[in-house]
Amino acid sequence: MSEAPEVNPPVVTPVRVVIGLCLFAPFVAMLWVGSYAKIEPTLIGIPFFYWYQMLWVVISTALTMTAYQLWQRDQRARAAVSSGSAKGGADA
Repeated sequence: MSEAPEVNPPVVTPVRVVIGLCLFAPFVAMLWVGSYAKIEPTLIGIPFFYWYQMLWVVISTALTMTAYQLWQRDQRARAAVSSGSAKGGADA
């Protein structure tokens, strides 16, 4: 049996920070109403207020999909590290 302590990956990683930013950006964009509460510029006759919000529906979807893919990759990497350290500890 090995006396080496088990090393866990850090909880806060750059990938997890990016995931958090991907999920947080739409909230900031939508809660900052003063930045888009205007009529001009219009797009195909649609006031800025409306098309800006509809644009964020698409952007939010893309950011959520990106965050999900990054989360899945992070979980697979953590599982690989966890199973690798468990195997290494059992073999020693």
